[in-house]
Amino acid sequence: MWYKNKLILLAGSIGIVAIGIGLKTLVMSVQPAVIGQQTHNGEPHLIDQIPAASGAENHPFVEQIANQVTVRILTKSAHGSGVIVAHKGRTYTVLTCQHVAAESKKGDYQVLVVDGKTYPGRLKSFKNSQKLDLALIEFESPRDYRPVAIGNLTKSVPGAKVYAAGFPNYHAIGRDNLENTQKLGRKVFKFTVGTVGLILSQPALPDGYSLGYTNDVELGMSGGPVLNDRGELLGINGRSKYPIQGIDAFTFADGTKPSVENFEKMEPLSWAVPIYKSLW
Repeated sequence: MWYKNKLILLAGSIGIVAIGIGLKTLVMSVQPAVIGQQTHNGEPHLIDQIPAASGAENHPFVEQIANQVTVRILTKSAHGSGVIVAHKGRTYTVLTCQHVAAESKKGDYQVLVVDGKTYPGRLKSFKNSQKLDLALIEFESPRDYRPVAIGNLTKSVPGAKVYAAGFPNYHAIGRDNLENTQKLGRKVFKFTVGTVGLILSQPALPDGYSLGYTNDVELGMSGGPVLNDRGELLGINGRSKYPIQGIDAFTFADGTKPSVENFEKMEPLSWAVPIYKSLW
């Protein structure tokens, strides 16, 4: 799970997830996309980090989509975010992080959607042989809500603009106090603008984290979407910048660690599990 300051989430390798959705199957092939050759010790080469977008830049089209597809997932012990990825009949499917879903020991969730309605959710099982930090939650509604389109991360390169969305669990009151945002519902929706910083080749970080981006991701935004400039899903938020474990937080799935030079490029980035659309 997230920690309140400089957070870190570690877990398993990049692979292919087959997610059953009704009679259709979504296969998300989470494979290394951009960075090519490995060094002799297995550490991936990293493309140079690109500085974050400057100023309070906003993209109204993408922000509108993000607001429509991003949901808030509430449990008794913690809160996170998610994104609607499918709709069949009255059943909606939300993609989020496993560490968000794991906060509910009994598998009961409340899903807060764009119009302020809250629906009971249930965990949907799927084959996750690579142990990616992903989970599915379903809810039922007669209303129409928008599923996100899946983008093509293989067309993204470092420097490409990306947008991250979700619901922070805390906001500042004065200089030194934090307030829990649960009662504020969707009023704390956060939409950030940044750029792709790094895309790791094998070996990647545990749990499928291989998309590094400059956007700020706060506690509670785990499970929320990373979108391209067409409003299409590229990844799922899950790891924040500057983890307190330092270089140990970036141990690769094969047990190796980055060089100091590469660590310095990885540390100031948020990290997402990339999503590749293969089949619906």
